[in-house]
Amino acid sequence: MTSRDAILSKIRAGLGAKANDAERRQIVNERLAARGRHLIPARVKDRTPDQLLALFRGFLERESATVLEIESRQQIPSAIADYLRSNNLPARIRVGGDAMLTQLPWGSEPHLEMLLGRAQPNDGVGLTRATAAVAETGTLVLASGADNPVTLNFVPETHIVVVEQANLVPAYEDAWDLVRARFGPNTMPRTVNFISGPSRTADVGGKLVMGAHGPRRLCVIVVKDSTSS
Repeated sequence: MTSRDAILSKIRAGLGAKANDAERRQIVNERLAARGRHLIPARVKDRTPDQLLALFRGFLERESATVLEIESRQQIPSAIADYLRSNNLPARIRVGGDAMLTQLPWGSEPHLEMLLGRAQPNDGVGLTRATAAVAETGTLVLASGADNPVTLNFVPETHIVVVEQANLVPAYEDAWDLVRARFGPNTMPRTVNFISGPSRTADVGGKLVMGAHGPRRLCVIVVKDSTSS
């Protein structure tokens, strides 16, 4: 018997259950298939897309994030360039293999240098695309993979995230629906990160320090019309 088997055997004994109990297995399978939903906060119920966006933006800005609203994907390069200039940041960004991001009209901002792949120690700006955004708490949902390496979320001091308003949902339960729709009902990405602002801590002496465990700046670009090319 392995250590795992021994632990599970003790748990079953404590629950009065048997191994390979068909009835209990059926109950578990039905519960997983039903995907019961938790309570949904009243503040996001029956809200219009613009009301959800205002709530999402308000939460993020209170956490010192920058939120930019643009009409189409075509405007993403210019929005990034303007943000970097206004914050005196280098015009050099690292991006993964996300086709939507790499195929943008970067030629409109020729001074921007775009590097592909996972984040490197000397990268100052990372660019990723969120799978979903949650109005409930002003949270970005980022799924890891070659298209959006998880290192881009934490290594660069500045993190720029693109999210389409069509993927801005009221509650966490809705966000998980989008993750399942993208990856399949029985598959999950290796990592799903929930990000609600720049990295910060006040553990030492009660003094707020930005960028303690990740980016000190977070810029969220909301694309209002995701159907535009």
